[in-house]
Amino acid sequence: MLRSHGRYEYSNITTRPDYSWPGGARLAVYVAINIEQFRYGEGKGAAIAPPDQANSHSVFSWRDYGNRVGIWRLFEMFDDLGIPLEAQMNTAIYEHCPDIPERLRARGDEILGHGMTNSDEQGHLDEAAETHLIRTVTETITQQEGQRPVGWMSPWLSNSEVTMDLLQEAGYHYAMDWTADDQPIWLKTRQGRILSMPYPIECNDNRALVWYAYTSHEFTDMLVDNFDEMLEQSARQPLVCPISLHPFVVGRPYRIRQLRHAFEYILRHRERIWLTRPRDICAHIESLPAGIVPGSV
Repeated sequence: MLRSHGRYEYSNITTRPDYSWPGGARLAVYVAINIEQFRYGEGKGAAIAPPDQANSHSVFSWRDYGNRVGIWRLFEMFDDLGIPLEAQMNTAIYEHCPDIPERLRARGDEILGHGMTNSDEQGHLDEAAETHLIRTVTETITQQEGQRPVGWMSPWLSNSEVTMDLLQEAGYHYAMDWTADDQPIWLKTRQGRILSMPYPIECNDNRALVWYAYTSHEFTDMLVDNFDEMLEQSARQPLVCPISLHPFVVGRPYRIRQLRHAFEYILRHRERIWLTRPRDICAHIESLPAGIVPGSV
């Protein structure tokens, strides 16, 4: 037998029980913004340059453009289009760029637990240290926002063997680290379960534009094609269409120009979709009877 993670069992998406999103929608769409802070010259680099340059001043400042300029241009665009956001945000942002969470708060956007800084992964930590990290991040967000975060995304999606257990025990309802499905599924934990929220590895500007070197036009085409195909597929199964963005990447003027076209296209179908945030997707899944969502029995 092959070694298994034991978090979920195989499930064919075409044979699962059917359900719909609020208002009878079949496709839920959410936009995730990665708002991250790095140490200068220390820790994990920005992964957008050769390893020997990852902590250079030029690459640090390349990333810093996202917090100083890019996110603000994206806020302007999403305000104009009336699109809600979810932000996986390092808690170091509260100290270094406090007006960013202030703007998220004013918009009513969702803030996830996302570690303290993206200079550090969490998957290598021992259980006590990882527990401390999760508790510190949770307490910081709760203090700043007046409510506990519902969801978590680990920096760099890095998991230890007990990350899902620790998140569930810390009171988190869902995590975005497992990318195995186009529907939310329940993951087993040692004290119960936690929801796995679909998250895009490829409809993700950092992967597509920086790693795969797609052009801005190609990235726009990817988002539109993915949306069109999922909208058609959702006639048979309810699906989640997530889009992940990094302000230092798509916050550049020439990329915003193309990105706007993709969202304008999606909004032409607004009456057919549920444009939402992950916390609301999670709440809807939690309201469904047992046996509907994989892992719920």
